[in-house]
Amino acid sequence: MRVKDAKQTFLGIWIRNLIKGTPIKVFGDGLQLRDFNFVDDTVDALLLAATKPEAQGKIFNLGSSEYTNLKDLAELMIDIYGKGSYEIVPYPPERKAIDIGDYYSNFHKINQVLQWAPKVSLREGLEKSLKFYQDFGEHYW
Repeated sequence: MRVKDAKQTFLGIWIRNLIKGTPIKVFGDGLQLRDFNFVDDTVDALLLAATKPEAQGKIFNLGSSEYTNLKDLAELMIDIYGKGSYEIVPYPPERKAIDIGDYYSNFHKINQVLQWAPKVSLREGLEKSLKFYQDFGEHYW
């Protein structure tokens, strides 16, 4: 996950900001919904799709049935990390232009065809990610 800036993800920069003691900036009202997949679940899905003949020629979405809004996500990350803060801020014009609102997936098809479903909860994935970047972040920022 890219953590040196917010060009390709917001979650990576939130992790970096939390570890570095910088407030997490939640744009808009913070009520935008998202779902997340931990990298281990994503790799499992890719391996299943690559090795199962029934996946050939099909397109699958990954996702989670665990949706959260961005404000609650920031609060969860702070709870897991044990310290930190966030602030609700207006969208800068360049970000408002690309805001996608709510975004969460339906993984029903891959579940039906390959019996894939995420195993790692949002909390567990965040715990693992925060621990990793606490230990190795200096190699990534």
